[in-house]
Amino acid sequence: MGLPVGDQMKYWGIVAAIFFVLLWVLGDVLVPFVLGGAIAYFLDPVADRLERLGASRMVATAIITVSGVLVFVLMALLVVPTLVNQTTGLIASAPQYARDLGVFLTERFPALLDDTSTLRQSLNSIGATIQSRGGAFLNTALSSAASLLNVLVLFVIVPVVSVYLLLAWDDMVARIDSLLPRDHAPVIRRLAAEIDATLASFIRGMGTVCLILGTYYALALMIVGLQFGLVVGFIAGLITFIPYLGSLIGGALAIGLALFQYWNGIEVVNGDTITYTTDWFRIGIVAAIFVAGQVVEGNFLTPKLVGNSVGLHPVWLLLALSVFGSIFGFIGMLIAVPVAASIGVVIRFGVEQYKSSRLYQGLSGRE
Repeated sequence: MGLPVGDQMKYWGIVAAIFFVLLWVLGDVLVPFVLGGAIAYFLDPVADRLERLGASRMVATAIITVSGVLVFVLMALLVVPTLVNQTTGLIASAPQYARDLGVFLTERFPALLDDTSTLRQSLNSIGATIQSRGGAFLNTALSSAASLLNVLVLFVIVPVVSVYLLLAWDDMVARIDSLLPRDHAPVIRRLAAEIDATLASFIRGMGTVCLILGTYYALALMIVGLQFGLVVGFIAGLITFIPYLGSLIGGALAIGLALFQYWNGIEVVNGDTITYTTDWFRIGIVAAIFVAGQVVEGNFLTPKLVGNSVGLHPVWLLLALSVFGSIFGFIGMLIAVPVAASIGVVIRFGVEQYKSSRLYQGLSGRE
């Protein structure tokens, strides 16, 4: 005879409370293990496919590990230094861009903006704030990453955890399945399968979409000659998981930088004043890059890689990121998506059970 529902709720509530307390107390310690688990979860389908091609689990893990090391080395040598330099340059140029925008508005609307106007001072203040706060954030991130502990976490612990978890992933899942309460195992397996499908669609699918679009934006903008094109592409690709927001923010940032770069400017060379005309063609190309990216994402990438029924609404996702991030910090943001997906699946299951119950159907539900 199974436990009464009240006792089951009590025990599961205690387990959930212990989990969140440990998460809050040991959040910083758990970060590399959560990252390693996320990487192993992301790469498990690749290992499964290699196994279906005839490789053993160990050989599949070795192939993935060697490929990951090669990609990491190439990124560290070719992409990361340029990204850091462009980010630093963009932050340092923010005050000048704000002043240029103020001069432009002053020339077009002299009665609205003078040197002592509130809006002009606000623009200068925004530029200075971006420079100071952005520079402080970048310096903190770089100094933190340069510390011995974080280097260990980033370059040793996370890869080691990922490799071990990837190697033992199937055995670990089977062992957890053997520990499920027998009376509830079918329902738990069903809910776990739905959660896995949601996470696979969102994390793996949207992660691939973000990577493809970020690479496309960065390469296209750099080929066009836009300053800080790599940073803009990285930002646009990073937030593509929020529909329309990635292309909107990235497009606005890129077009704004293009206007500053290709708008008619004045340069003094050997005492002669040279005035450049506005390069509308390049500005139009920058805008077309993001329009094309949005078309490809909406019509090909997202339907193919993510699907139409992910089950994670952008508002629900942002709420989960905000709540878990504010309570548990960085570790909370890492687990926000899996927890949000799990809660969403459980809520849908509860609604399904409610609609099939007498409470919902009433007397009309009787045969």
